[in-house]
Amino acid sequence: MSSQLSHNKDRIRKTLSDSAPTLSDTTRSLRRERLSRLNSSGLCDVSKDTATNHAESYFTRRENRLSARKKAEEETANNDYKKMYEKALTTNHRLKSRLETSKQELVVIQEQLQRAQQKEIKGECGSNMLETEKKDSLILKKKISDMEEQVKVKAELKMENQRLKDENGALIRVITKLSK
Repeated sequence: MSSQLSHNKDRIRKTLSDSAPTLSDTTRSLRRERLSRLNSSGLCDVSKDTATNHAESYFTRRENRLSARKKAEEETANNDYKKMYEKALTTNHRLKSRLETSKQELVVIQEQLQRAQQKEIKGECGSNMLETEKKDSLILKKKISDMEEQVKVKAELKMENQRLKDENGALIRVITKLSK
């Protein structure tokens, strides 16, 4: 009976050693140091092989858990930065389209203002028409100044978005370097 038990233990050890992943020299040396500390502390009085196998399997399982956890953390971090980058891109596109429409409106209003000023200069209209045109020109001037302010704000937002985009790219590069 004991011969069968020892035969089964030997067979299990062989399968474990065959299926164990290859380890670097530093990992092996660290394991040897840990095992020697275990042996010197008197914990290995029963059987050195059993303690060695238990310790080796413990360290192998621990390394596998740590590497899996690290991979999962890296993937979530990469996904977060990708989402932030995509969000910045959509915001940038939306602001660009708003800027273009504002520029077009500004051009139309400036043309209307120029036409109103030309009519005023020519004096084609009567005094009632001049007053309404003056009011219209004042309204248009206010609109133009408001639109110019909007264009300035949008230009600043565009620069801010570009800066954020560049920062996101830099962060992604740092993360990829760290994950290697």
